[in-house]
Amino acid sequence: MNEVRFGQAINKALADAMTADPSVIVLGEDVARPGGPFGVTRGLLDRFGPERVRDTPISEAAIVGASVGAAMTGLRPVVEIMFMDFVTLTMDALVNQAAKARFMFGGQLSVPMVVRMPHGGGINAGPQHSQCLEAWLAHVPGLKVVCPATVADAYGLTRAAIADDDPVIVVENKALYAAKGDLPDTAAATPIGRARTARAGRDATIVSYGAMVPVALAAAADLGRDGVDAEVIDLRSLQPWDEPAVLASLARTHRLVIAHEAVEAFGVGAEIAARMSDVGFDELDGPIVRVGAPFMPPPFAKTLEDWFRPDAAKIVAAVKRTMA
Repeated sequence: MNEVRFGQAINKALADAMTADPSVIVLGEDVARPGGPFGVTRGLLDRFGPERVRDTPISEAAIVGASVGAAMTGLRPVVEIMFMDFVTLTMDALVNQAAKARFMFGGQLSVPMVVRMPHGGGINAGPQHSQCLEAWLAHVPGLKVVCPATVADAYGLTRAAIADDDPVIVVENKALYAAKGDLPDTAAATPIGRARTARAGRDATIVSYGAMVPVALAAAADLGRDGVDAEVIDLRSLQPWDEPAVLASLARTHRLVIAHEAVEAFGVGAEIAARMSDVGFDELDGPIVRVGAPFMPPPFAKTLEDWFRPDAAKIVAAVKRTMA
């Protein structure tokens, strides 16, 4: 085991994939010599050269559009979008081209590309640099969406995304880049579509992903001091998501809370709540409760952003509500 930071784990995943497969290339704004806006691609240019690690113009539409073409003709591009908010500029290439190619070509063509993008608050970057838009992308047939919460999954899900023959969105929370964790010397890919039990429990299930997983674990610890034993499920993958794992947890605890940093309305939590109220209705002993941000843009001011982002206290209150 080696203790590394979340961002370093992604860097190692990129380097290992590029070493193993010469068709893997890295594209994006400032990803080459500067090493990326958050330092994730630092050192890749020196190791793999400008043919495989390329700085691009400031045009997300051009970056992703070129990558779709590259993926269709034999390369495996890994694109970095500086902030998830800027994915708005790529939607035609992602939604109408990359996501639809396998379907429109009758399975004879795939688009093996990865689009990495940081989301979330924590750095007081305001409404155009802090949004969590993963529900948009998870709604598109043909796209896969993953969101790691741990150092091991930052590596494993990135490797799995690069190896996948279809377009994969890797959502990385900015608040996690500096987080430390153990990474095995022989780290492997994390299967897309499989959740993990971050904490076992018997009284209530808390489902989360990304940077909200450590918040959910903190909430579970607080609940434990009050005699409530909460189970925490880390989704890891949002599309496809591990419905059987969530249902199995609900069958053990009979209460469900879903927490994410994205706005609560029309989010990932809404989909999970709808499915569990259908297939898991007989297991429920209380209402399904969602915890998310209010329906407004992320604010600039630290005090307002702290209020805007869900915290452990809000998850604790949600668990106590469903248990009541």
